[in-house]
This record gives sequence, C-alpha cells and structure tokens, in this order.
Amino acid sequence: MQILVLDTIHGGNAIGDAFLSRGDNVDLVDVYRGESPVTVETALSRPYDLIVAPVHLDPDYPLLKAARVPVITHHEAVRQLVGNNVPEVMVEITGARGKTTTAHALASLMPGNGILHTSSGTFRFPEKILISRSSITPGSVLASVKLALEINGWLIAEESLGITGAGSLGIITSADDYRFAAGKKSAIEAKTASTGHCRRLLLAEKIPSARTGGVVHIEDVASCEGAECTITREGTTRRFTSPLLALPAYRDSLVLAAAAAAMMGIDPAPLASFTALPGRMSARYDGDVLVVDNANSGTNADTTIDAAQYARNASGRDEITLVIGQQEGDGAVCEGFAYDQQLAAIEAIRPVHLVRVGRVPDNSTPEEPRHVPQTTARVETLQEGYTMARQKTTQGSVVLAVKTWR
Repeated sequence: MQILVLDTIHGGNAIGDAFLSRGDNVDLVDVYRGESPVTVETALSRPYDLIVAPVHLDPDYPLLKAARVPVITHHEAVRQLVGNNVPEVMVEITGARGKTTTAHALASLMPGNGILHTSSGTFRFPEKILISRSSITPGSVLASVKLALEINGWLIAEESLGITGAGSLGIITSADDYRFAAGKKSAIEAKTASTGHCRRLLLAEKIPSARTGGVVHIEDVASCEGAECTITREGTTRRFTSPLLALPAYRDSLVLAAAAAAMMGIDPAPLASFTALPGRMSARYDGDVLVVDNANSGTNADTTIDAAQYARNASGRDEITLVIGQQEGDGAVCEGFAYDQQLAAIEAIRPVHLVRVGRVPDNSTPEEPRHVPQTTARVETLQEGYTMARQKTTQGSVVLAVKTWR
C-alpha cells in the first residue's frame, strides 16, 4: 500500500516505521514544522491508498481536505498495526485529568511482570525500574506493546486524546471537555469515539456511551464514605481505605483503579498503601515550609484549588505562595491552562504571594479584581517559579500549580 502519515513529531515516525516494516510504502509529512523530506505540495501530487492523521490535526488541513482515500487516526493505525499481537492484559487509559494517577494506582495492584507507560515515564514492574521517557501519543504504544510481550507481562498505557482499542480494557478518567483541532472538535467526543473496538470499557462519572455491552459506569459500581471506598460488581463487594480519598483529584483516580482491578478479579485493598505521586498533590516540607506539588500535564483550576485547600489543612496556616501558569514550549501538554481559569483559581485561593510561570496576556486581558494580589514575580519555568517562591515564603505553604510535562 501507498500510505501517507501526517505529523512526524507526535508519534508519526514510529507509525511510519511500523508500516514500512510490514512492506508498505510510506511518505511522512511534518505538518507543524515543515521539516520532512516530503512537502505538502509533493504529497498533494502523489496517489495514496491510505492517509493516517493525528486526531488533533485541523480537519481543514490541505492534505485532509483534498483526501480522496480513507483517512484513519494514529490511534486506529496503531490498532491495525498491532492486531492480535498484544499482551493478554492490556489496559489503555485516556482522559483530560487523572490518567497518570489512575495508571500508577492500577499498576501497583497488578501481579507479576508488566510495563507501565505514562507521561511520567515507562517503567518495568514489579521492580518499578524506569526504562525511558517518551510521549503518550498513540505511536508510543507500539514500543510499549513490544516491551510487554518481551517479558510476557501486562501493559498499562496512558494515551492522549483517545485509545487504540487494541487492549483488553479501556478507561476514560474524566468527563471534562475542551475544544481542539483548531477548535473544531470536542475532546470527550473524540475519546469516546475511539473506544468502539474495546472489549471492555470503564467510564468515569457523567460519561455517556452508546454501547450496550461491556461498559461499566463508575457511579453504578463504586461509592465512597470518608476514607473508605466500596466497589460492588456482579454480586462481589470489595473495599479499600486511603487518606487520599479525601482529595478529589486522587479519589476519582483511585476509585477507577479499584474498579478496573475488580473487573480483572484483583483485590484493590493494597491501595491503602498507595502514596501521592510527584507533581500530583504530593506534599513535603522544605525547612518549615510545606510544599504541595500539583504541577503536571493535567493541572487546572479545580485541582489548583484542591491543592491549596490541602496545603492549608496540612500546614494549619492560611498563608500560601501560589506558583501558577503554563510552562511554554511544552509540547506534551495537549490543552492549555487558560488565563481565565488561572484567574479563577487565584481569586478562590487569594495567596499572599503570586508567582506567574509562562506567558501572561497583555493589554487585552480584562482588569483583575482588586482582591487578586499583585504578581510577585514572572518566570519561565517551574523550577524558577519554585526557587522564587521559596525566597518569598517564610511560613505557611507553597503550592505549585504549573501545567507542564512531568
């Protein structure tokens, strides 16, 4: 087949190589930087049997508008490429927030050897050895599948903007929606559409599904009261306790991981010893100052407000230095941390000191309410923000709420 693969920098190269290895002829086009040997003009002049495009590409991109052959997504291409040659247990996880925590929590329950692929890294279990760091684009699933097969183990893979459907279980962690692909697509619609080939599907609250079989809605099987969660499914009840259930950002992920484990016949009780992940509401003391680290690719207004409340409860003091924003040039972050959302978080928290990370809108920005504190500093990176925050903070806590790849 003559195949055109679009977007080399978000997994397209890996997908192109896989098609080449099976004997296809492949052209690759770098749709963002224009640095590929095959240009848009050249590709427009050539005949193809199939076009493979990332789901996040503008539908009006010239090579898509001019297409006269089938167009499939990177997710669909990966599913076709791996076929049935996948681990017996392969869990794919997508969603606007909570993906990484859900993946790590579920991996902590899995027996035997396995591979965990997330935005925080690719790890071999049970040793939890870091193998590599790569993106969570669907193209990265190809390498993760190979690693899992080599050790005859399970695979848990975090994926952006949908799943391939090649695995034994798919999970969508959040109903949160946003526009992408030049504002022409809905994220939650794209994610649910990608689940059509899933054998089994687990959905967070308020996510509809047109499927009639193989779907578990978390609100139908799980309930939490205080630090205890109960999972009831097919006549079997399982429970686990965790202080992290008091944090909304963790509660949703832990409950999903517990339900997924129960669907596979695994007891979720060991989640009682699961601890907060770095960058995901983890807390530590730096001298006398409590630092709550919630800087990750899913940071938003809600998780920032939760982190601030957690910091006040844990430190016993109201004073907060808030480090907030989006680290620029971070291509791993699919959706941004909008300025109005940052402002909403700042208004709700009312920090003593405010450190802004990344770009802040100029004169077009509406005037900030009077009770929003003056910006203490503006920096470019999370590390610079943390350094500045520690210089300014002698008591209370520092909350890191920067949207960035971690």
